[in-house]
Amino acid sequence: MTVSFEDWYSITQFYAHYASIIDAGDWDRWPELFTDDCVYRLQPRENHERGLPLATLAFTSQAMLRDRAYGIKETLFHDPYYQRHIISAPLVHSATSDGWECEANYAIFRTKLSEPTTVFNVGRSFDTIVRTGGCLRFSKRECIYDSEMIPNAIIYPV
Repeated sequence: MTVSFEDWYSITQFYAHYASIIDAGDWDRWPELFTDDCVYRLQPRENHERGLPLATLAFTSQAMLRDRAYGIKETLFHDPYYQRHIISAPLVHSATSDGWECEANYAIFRTKLSEPTTVFNVGRSFDTIVRTGGCLRFSKRECIYDSEMIPNAIIYPV
């Protein structure tokens, strides 16, 4: 399997674009990075490795992501904080005419307004990325976080 430099660069830019949108809190644009029939899951590593289905968050359509975005903006109450995502260069496991199976490591830092920055969540994602309408989108994004313990709640997307 060979991935062209142009495709790899496009995928790398797509991951950077994804991080930029969620770090900016642009919740209306976040669902647009996914296909209509997407899968988005956030799951602890232990459950993933043991094949257990329980996930912290599990959405099965772009409409569900839009509902989550609405909830973040309008109904969830929490102490405000900023996020900063660091995403590694993607490893492309396979490429077909339909898209790419990729893996990337991530680290999320959280900064509350009057506190030092802390490491919030660390893990890796297993993603299926497709080209639709001239744009790259996730048809599947599974974020597997390393720690069994997460602080309070996951409000923002990983």
